[in-house]
Amino acid sequence: MICPCEKKGETSVVDSRPTEDGTAIRRRRLCECGERFTTFERIQIRELMVVKKNGRKSPFDRDKLSKSIYIALKKRPIDTETVEKFITNISRSLEELGQSEITSNTIGTMVMDGLKNLDPVAYVRFASVYRNFREEKDFIQFVDKIDVFKKR
Repeated sequence: MICPCEKKGETSVVDSRPTEDGTAIRRRRLCECGERFTTFERIQIRELMVVKKNGRKSPFDRDKLSKSIYIALKKRPIDTETVEKFITNISRSLEELGQSEITSNTIGTMVMDGLKNLDPVAYVRFASVYRNFREEKDFIQFVDKIDVFKKR
């Protein structure tokens, strides 16, 4: 594994442990320069391609999915382990569809459905970007339709 500081491959594993319900391995590494860093090894069933709205295709990027979910959950009371399990579940669900090409709409819908149950505020944050709200009225109409915000 290449050290992120020295860009050399002379690192050693100091600690390994299973994470994400045993579907990944977290490894703590130490470089000759003294820098410590963490790597993850995950199961990948098949190579997925994402078909964008404009028809362009690109490889599925778990890190991109993770980044968008973490942005939606920023400053929300959800612990990192729960978020990582959520991201893993989305990734696994996509692989289990058995298709090599997945639409960005399918991914967005899965994320929104999951966030709706995980954290309503993150759900609205994600939806505002995913659904591309242009005006305040779009946002208000969306929030008015959500059951989790209606008073009981």
